[in-house]
Amino acid sequence: MLKERRMVAEQVAAALFGAEAAIDIALSKAAHLAGVMPALRQRAGASALIGQDALERASQAIAALAEARRAIVETHKELSIVQGQIGLGAITMNGDAGAKPPPQALETDRVRMRSLRIAS
Repeated sequence: MLKERRMVAEQVAAALFGAEAAIDIALSKAAHLAGVMPALRQRAGASALIGQDALERASQAIAALAEARRAIVETHKELSIVQGQIGLGAITMNGDAGAKPPPQALETDRVRMRSLRIAS
């Protein structure tokens, strides 16, 4: 049963990491687009009025992608909770290199930090 849960969790994790990567790539590409449009307009010697609506739409796309990124990050947090609920809290999923340590590890770090003193 544990093996099956882990297999399912790894499939969910792979889909999550794929979605996170896709959003990051889309955000990066949209930001690049918004960045090159004014520079290329200027290089072409066109009026600042040219392409303003397109630049505004690209900016809206960036904002929407940033919101999508926030939602996928929240999804990641929620799935981390589910991971613990199904007994896989101590297991790191492939591609989860940037994941937070388990809450117990954070508490241990806090205890260690309390014993540190500032040296002058």
